[in-house]
Amino acid sequence: MKILVTGANGYIGRHVVTALLNKGAEVTACDIVCNDIDERAERRSLNLFDLQESNVWEQLGSPDVCLHMAWRNGFVHNAPTQMGDVSAHYKFMTAMIDSGLKQLAVMGTMHEVGYWEGAIDENTPCNPISMYGIAKDALRRAIIQYTSQKGCILQWLRCYYILGDDKKNNSIFCKLLNAAEEGKKTFPFTSGKNKYDFIKVDELANLISASVMQNEINGIINCCTGNPISLAEQVESFIKEHNLDIKLEYGAFPDRPYDSPCEYGDPTKINRILK
Repeated sequence: MKILVTGANGYIGRHVVTALLNKGAEVTACDIVCNDIDERAERRSLNLFDLQESNVWEQLGSPDVCLHMAWRNGFVHNAPTQMGDVSAHYKFMTAMIDSGLKQLAVMGTMHEVGYWEGAIDENTPCNPISMYGIAKDALRRAIIQYTSQKGCILQWLRCYYILGDDKKNNSIFCKLLNAAEEGKKTFPFTSGKNKYDFIKVDELANLISASVMQNEINGIINCCTGNPISLAEQVESFIKEHNLDIKLEYGAFPDRPYDSPCEYGDPTKINRILK
């Protein structure tokens, strides 16, 4: 299969490129900078939004699948670019479809859903509460309608709480590593009682690559474990695993009222793909 991966140099993208290559795919990896991408891929440094719309699919090698992972400021949930970029993403994807693309996969997020208690599946209502979630949800709704009109397969890959490559993200795990390196002995923390669906980035890359290399199971696909774990348990495990000389200062920060006490993905569809 010929697979185009956009945002291929990103936190998740480079792991996905390697997973696809290891599964035998022919990968064209696009990003503005390509220095961390697996050298086995065809690497193309470009800005997708600058491409001419008339024959975008051919310009990018006429791939069987486009895995669209490109997104600015994914960790800055209320950045002005969130809503500002939605139309550019939509124009790129619709131009790909109009010029020949038959299968489109797009990175989604649990933040589309907003506050929810329990398992999230493809029918869970979405009421996002961050600009990131609002932007992704708007793009999802628009591209579902467009692909259904054009007969293009759509896979919306919804991700959850990602671990691994911890120096390359803005998560609490990155901040813990930085604090430990600075010699700090305590780390201000919430109660840690909230439960999330944690997944390591290499495992996530395997789920994403498996999803896009088939077209029998489509629509919203939760790339998740389905196993909620408390933030405290996960962070304490991380401290132990990395031998960090630092202790959590529980209750230093209040729990945010808009964070769900327990939110995780329903893995039914991804488990079917992996069988």
